[in-house]
Amino acid sequence: MVKHKVAMLTAGGLAPCLSSAVGGLIERYSDIAPEIDLIAYRSGYQGVLLGDSIAITRQMREKAPLLHRYGGSPIGNSRVKLTNAADCAKRGLVKDGENPLKVAAERLAADGVTILHTIGGDDTNTTAADLAAYLGANGYELTVVGLPKTVDNDVVPIRQSLGAWTAAEYGAAFFDNVSNEQSAAPRTLVVHEVMGRHSGWLTAATARAYVDRISHNEYVDGMLMDRTLKTIQGVYLPEMAFDLQAEAARLKEKMDRNGFVSIFVSEGACLDAIVSEREAAGETVKRDAFGHVKIDTINVGNWFSKQFAALLGAERAMVQKSGYYARSAPANADDLRLIHSMVDLAVESALAGVSGVTGHDEGQGGKLRCIEFPRIKGGKHFDLSAKWFGALMDGIGQKYQAA
Repeated sequence: MVKHKVAMLTAGGLAPCLSSAVGGLIERYSDIAPEIDLIAYRSGYQGVLLGDSIAITRQMREKAPLLHRYGGSPIGNSRVKLTNAADCAKRGLVKDGENPLKVAAERLAADGVTILHTIGGDDTNTTAADLAAYLGANGYELTVVGLPKTVDNDVVPIRQSLGAWTAAEYGAAFFDNVSNEQSAAPRTLVVHEVMGRHSGWLTAATARAYVDRISHNEYVDGMLMDRTLKTIQGVYLPEMAFDLQAEAARLKEKMDRNGFVSIFVSEGACLDAIVSEREAAGETVKRDAFGHVKIDTINVGNWFSKQFAALLGAERAMVQKSGYYARSAPANADDLRLIHSMVDLAVESALAGVSGVTGHDEGQGGKLRCIEFPRIKGGKHFDLSAKWFGALMDGIGQKYQAA
């Protein structure tokens, strides 16, 4: 009988599920296999490369339920691509000429790890697949079971990623306060930038959660504190095409009538066009270890603000970003239920020697299962034909079409 040792790590950006997922894994193993040693690598794959781990003690196991109350990650995150040797060497994680996959594999073998749980997005889990494949090819068996974490719900073929529901709820709460800035000065334009590089799901879901949130308010008619102050007038996603001049004309009519306009914008909306524009002007656009454009250097919300402010005759324009506030929140009730079911399956699959990523498989009718690594991909686009999105846009009065 195999004597197991379980390791876990969280990687990539934060999401409102990491702390709870770590706590859930500790609880589940402690319940059904208390004899198994548990460790956690600090700061994701960086901890694996550096041999920096935390032994999960009895006291930690007893207090694991407390982790469901917290956002962030109790074991730290980082963005490390094990197949990018140059970047790993530059950051001092490996020596020049070393293969990070080999370094990581040797560390896992030296630590006696037989099961690895990776909590992250597509990059985290496909990196785990690379690691498992390398270990298998070199005679070391490791079962890797990932948990899907992305605030923008963009992992193929998983129906719902952990943390996304919570991020939408907290983004809506954030904007409930920010929307009051419309009363601070005449002809104010407020741009709410929401996370989502390739997928507009989070922006759309945040807008829906916000509209639902304000629908329960009681207003004072005849003053600024009426329903109009809290409404939003536009939603712009990476999947949508729109005519800038036509949209500006529509929004200007609202600005002229109400004295303010608020729009929701995905951080990836018009991203390719903006990047092409900057590169054509001779600018070098920064990218991360995975080759992704460093989106915080692009500032899509600011681009929208500049474009629309002039066309709307705005006297004041501001960009507010809910991303870090939303992604650092503790998991809400909906996500806690999803985390619980995925953690249980992850542990069951790991002990059975089945590798993959847990999730509701859209390719198999939404069945919750351990999905094979080769099928895991990032960049899943939001489906603009979703009925709830159509109802949201009808309420805003905005026409839209696919890009």
